[in-house]
Amino acid sequence: MSTPRRTPAPPRERILTAAMEMIADRGLEKLTMAALGRELGMSSGHLLYYFRSKDELLLQTLEWSEGRLGAERGRLLARVGSARERLDAYVDLYVPDGHRDPHWTLWLEVWNHSQNADDSARDRQAAIEGAWHRDLVALLAEGVSRGEFRAVDPDRFAARLRALLDGFSIHVAIGLRGTDRAQILGHVREFLDEGLLADA
Repeated sequence: MSTPRRTPAPPRERILTAAMEMIADRGLEKLTMAALGRELGMSSGHLLYYFRSKDELLLQTLEWSEGRLGAERGRLLARVGSARERLDAYVDLYVPDGHRDPHWTLWLEVWNHSQNADDSARDRQAAIEGAWHRDLVALLAEGVSRGEFRAVDPDRFAARLRALLDGFSIHVAIGLRGTDRAQILGHVREFLDEGLLADA
């Protein structure tokens, strides 16, 4: 008597890609374990075995998405060009593409759930934020050392700039009326001109 063959679980990346595609196509509210399981030919119980909860699935999807963004950010920051050109590229990557940007939709959901998250989940979220911050501090410090930017404290300026970017990005991601990506990028460029280039 032959043993029934089990269908192998899809690779982790396929699950996370499918989750991100569902968020992009249908919105976060349609992403349930049952719906994702149907998309992948798996039971929701099978998914829960690997991810324990929907919150864990969302956090792992965000970490995976951030890994891809981090690689792109690394390429942008390593290219030849002025610190200001690379800073503009950093900002362009940071700000959502528009209303319901899937990465930002996911980020907002995970961030919202962080109030009740355990220490491990909060540490993982802090690691995501820390990577963006460290890269920005290094870029600002380079611009200051090369005389492109005035002598700001890179860490303090990065904290303020990221707070500005987060606030504006939330407006874009939720589709707040009267704000769009082009307007936001204009405001940020003006802030950078005033804060970094005056008296450079």
